[in-house]
Amino acid sequence: MILLPSVKNMRAIFAEMKSIAVVGLSPKEYRPSHQVACYLMQAGYTIIPVNPGQDKILDLRCYPDLLSIDRPVEVVDIFRRSEFVEPVVRDAIIIGAKVIWMQQGIVNEKAAAIAEQAGLQVIMDRCMKVDHMQFAGGT
Repeated sequence: MILLPSVKNMRAIFAEMKSIAVVGLSPKEYRPSHQVACYLMQAGYTIIPVNPGQDKILDLRCYPDLLSIDRPVEVVDIFRRSEFVEPVVRDAIIIGAKVIWMQQGIVNEKAAAIAEQAGLQVIMDRCMKVDHMQFAGGT
């Protein structure tokens, strides 16, 4: 069951969480993952690209998976098909992420339950860029 987090929770995520791993970030400028990551960078967030097929995206080092990242990650923003979300969530738990964000069109109830049981906040089927613009007074 998809529930919209409270406005207070959304604002807190955007105000407090500054490090965002974007899983499935595409190097192609026309792809939603690329556009969202660019927007979030311009809004002042630290973006950590995760794509096993790339060395660099947005002039940033790209990691093959979450477990390879060598610095703290607060939010894991997922641009993968729903059936591929659960392993990403399990890795997010291992690295100590605080929020799982499944982009618009991505829903995986089992993965959400696993994340919530581990104490992570979960947002599903929502666009981080759109929500930032609405709840954080984005640019």
